[in-house]
Amino acid sequence: MVKWDSRKLGDVLMFLNGAVALVLINVLVSHYFFRIDLTEEKRYSIKPQTKEILNALEDEVYVEVFLTGDLNAGFSRFQKAIQETLEEFRIYSNNKIKYKVTDPGVALSEKARSEFMAELAARGIQPTNVIDNKNGERVEKIIFPGVIISYGGREKGVMLLKGNKAGTPEEEINQSIEGIEYEVASAIYELTNDARKSVGFVTGHGELDSVHVASLKRDLTEAYDVKKVNLGTPATLQDVDVLMIVKPTQTFSPSDKYALDQYIMRGGKVMFLVDRLNAAMDSASQENYFALPYNLDLDDQLFKYGVRINPDLVLDRTCGLYPVITGQVDGKPQVKLMEWPFFPLLNRYATHPITRNLDAVALKFVNSIDTVKAPGIRKTALVTTSPYSRTFTAPVKVSVNELRKNVRPEDFVQGNIAVGYLLEGKFSSLFKNRFTPEGVDAKDFREDGVWTQLIVIADGDIARNEIHPRTRQLQPLGFDPFTNQTFANRDFLLNALAYLTQENGLIQARNKRVTIRPLDKTKVVAERTRWQVLNLAVPLLLLIGYGVARAYWRKKKFARF
Repeated sequence: MVKWDSRKLGDVLMFLNGAVALVLINVLVSHYFFRIDLTEEKRYSIKPQTKEILNALEDEVYVEVFLTGDLNAGFSRFQKAIQETLEEFRIYSNNKIKYKVTDPGVALSEKARSEFMAELAARGIQPTNVIDNKNGERVEKIIFPGVIISYGGREKGVMLLKGNKAGTPEEEINQSIEGIEYEVASAIYELTNDARKSVGFVTGHGELDSVHVASLKRDLTEAYDVKKVNLGTPATLQDVDVLMIVKPTQTFSPSDKYALDQYIMRGGKVMFLVDRLNAAMDSASQENYFALPYNLDLDDQLFKYGVRINPDLVLDRTCGLYPVITGQVDGKPQVKLMEWPFFPLLNRYATHPITRNLDAVALKFVNSIDTVKAPGIRKTALVTTSPYSRTFTAPVKVSVNELRKNVRPEDFVQGNIAVGYLLEGKFSSLFKNRFTPEGVDAKDFREDGVWTQLIVIADGDIARNEIHPRTRQLQPLGFDPFTNQTFANRDFLLNALAYLTQENGLIQARNKRVTIRPLDKTKVVAERTRWQVLNLAVPLLLLIGYGVARAYWRKKKFARF
């Protein structure tokens, strides 16, 4: 006979109830997937745009990670962040993301190891030399902070170590961690997306020739369809998502301006990379060379859209170097690299997905930009100069001999000069309440446009690549042959195009923030003993207190028996 008041039966029933509840909870959880991120800045959360891409994957994506081995604390955190991000990608893609870690340094022979590392560099994963101290000894190690992503027989190398090199190494790594999601998700989207956007390069106005934009076009062809566009033939504007006007030097005719204007009114997006003055280093060796304005006839059009490129040149104390002959020794010229303020290096950016965590961009003979009234247009100053800069209004004397003169810091006090703007809104037509150009078919004329975006940079050389003088090989975009540094010109332009073309808003993943919370080293040294005592003594005191209280409770409970 069952004794329902039995304590043993009650314990068995409670156990069975708990087991059934646990099974039910697991069944419910398996049908309703969720994850909770308890961090303040949501560092482990994936952006909705990224989730959408991962959910839409039709086949498996393979990711090979090359950052591994015995790393210092900073790169160990970086390595952990890469694997955590890929693990989140695996979960949200329903296990379609497969990843593995490969150590480039474990090849069987030195030759095989060198060949493998050279192959990684050719795929865009550049080696990084890490210097660390272990047990008082200097230790150097070459690492490859990147991944190779493969899908459907195609693959793409992705360099993950990015950031503003003006910061500390810890800040650069932290900025790289913030960018992992965007860099990997963007590469996956590029490999899996068949509906490619198109980018049109405007021709016919003395723009940069194909050789000097070849590096940019090569990078663009990985994600976009690139074509030439002639504004005189409006049919070439069809199916073009973004127009790029790269350093024009000749006048835009009224019919060209009309075609450009109506393209914008219909929602077309344009990136203006325009020089206002004719300044070039080829003529800077002349003593009396003055930079004068180009006659582009674009001033009224840009003014209507909300900005004005001024006929001046910006000089900045934070600038690139240029070789100058400073004397002769034994009949041989002595060359010295000297600061050239006409080549500003800019890393003061707006808080915006295009420029977040971006390294410095290298510009040449850049102009200042002012904003003017344009109702309904939102203007964002993407790039500004350092606090130690100034402008010269045309005509501007540009002479290499000026490098030999001492620069007076008190002359560079204008500072924070805007040289690049993002314009967003519904623009009004330049030809509103005006006669249309002669010979233009205006039957579909629109005087007010739909919402769209324009980017105006007052320097066409931001898209110009150098050519090696001996081998005639193309140099990477942003590469400085005098210092062998590569600046972020490429990243800036690719981010800008991604912002203009990505309707899914994936670039918003660049807004991800991971806050560094370092310990105050001075405070650590001063309060070290106190915290050691607290960490050691307090748990012991709590344990002893619990034991004494429990012993007292047991004695009081059983004393009545």
